[in-house]
Amino acid sequence: MSRAEVTAPPPPANERETVIEVRDLRVTFQGRVGLIEGLRGKKGTQSRAVDGVSFRLRRGEVVALAGESGCGKTTTARAIMGLQPVDGGEILFEGDPLPRDLKPYRRKVQMVFQDPTGTLNPRQTIYEIIAEGLRIHGIDRGPNGEPEEQLVAKALSRAGLRPPDRFFLRYPHELSGGQRQRVVIAGALVLEPEVIVADEPVSNLDASVRGEILQLMMKLREDLGLTIIIVTHDLGLAWTVADRVAIMYLGRIVEIGPAEDVLLRPEHPYTKALLDVVPEAGGLERPILTGEPPDPTRIPEGCRFHPRCPVVESGRAAELGIEARCRTEDLALREMEPAHEAACYEAFLRRDGAAPD
Repeated sequence: MSRAEVTAPPPPANERETVIEVRDLRVTFQGRVGLIEGLRGKKGTQSRAVDGVSFRLRRGEVVALAGESGCGKTTTARAIMGLQPVDGGEILFEGDPLPRDLKPYRRKVQMVFQDPTGTLNPRQTIYEIIAEGLRIHGIDRGPNGEPEEQLVAKALSRAGLRPPDRFFLRYPHELSGGQRQRVVIAGALVLEPEVIVADEPVSNLDASVRGEILQLMMKLREDLGLTIIIVTHDLGLAWTVADRVAIMYLGRIVEIGPAEDVLLRPEHPYTKALLDVVPEAGGLERPILTGEPPDPTRIPEGCRFHPRCPVVESGRAAELGIEARCRTEDLALREMEPAHEAACYEAFLRRDGAAPD
């Protein structure tokens, strides 16, 4: 599937004000301790799942959070939804911090989870599943006086389940995987949200159905003006649907920018290595990524990617005189091209002739 087949034209620039802003977000998980250690008052090790993530989501755009499993992208998405307590940083919606009462916010920002089978209640009919959100938020009429049944039918139709009344009395187990994912999307759409956070929305679907669901989401963006965050490990998917891509590694964004810039002209060695398996991204010769991500309870000093970095392993960093900095000095994102940022000493040196102080 090509990018042109599913991607709607970007909204005009004057419609692209910031909807969600994430500032220095931090989420830490406490590790387990043994019984004896616990009785002695010892605490488990801390895992920095999200460690200083910042980005903006503009109205009408699709942003992909991409990276290997365990990089913190799903935790970031759950924190944005208010489903995961945060230990630091701030999340703003339309310029304001998230309120204590998240109910009004969650009406505007809805999540589509990865596993539709686990998300849908097997004892409820499809009608009851879709209507549940309306009832939780106390909505018994639409903006034009539409009754509940009509609102449910409209949501199912928008999600591609037509005629909608044919699905009212059916149960999740009677539907295909693609149809179940459409029900999950309809459950989000029934509240008329402004933002959809989709966590690996097609990872459990057959290849033939993946394209249909992605086309649906892009059509919803075009027709309803939705803003979408897609969490994915698949850079091919990011290439197909996203306006911007944020590459995450070990709890941080290491590169972010327009999709074509990041995926065709990557600056960070981690991005280049991930793209080795993405034919849509141009078929360039790139190093194969080896090894596993480090334990998030023991994040390495310096650039956290340096233990796996081909630039360091090959001796290229030593030749450039930056190896010591890669191993010992932490670094932040820096603009490489307009709207394209990366965190890599070798990239800084390549662009400016010198790594920043």
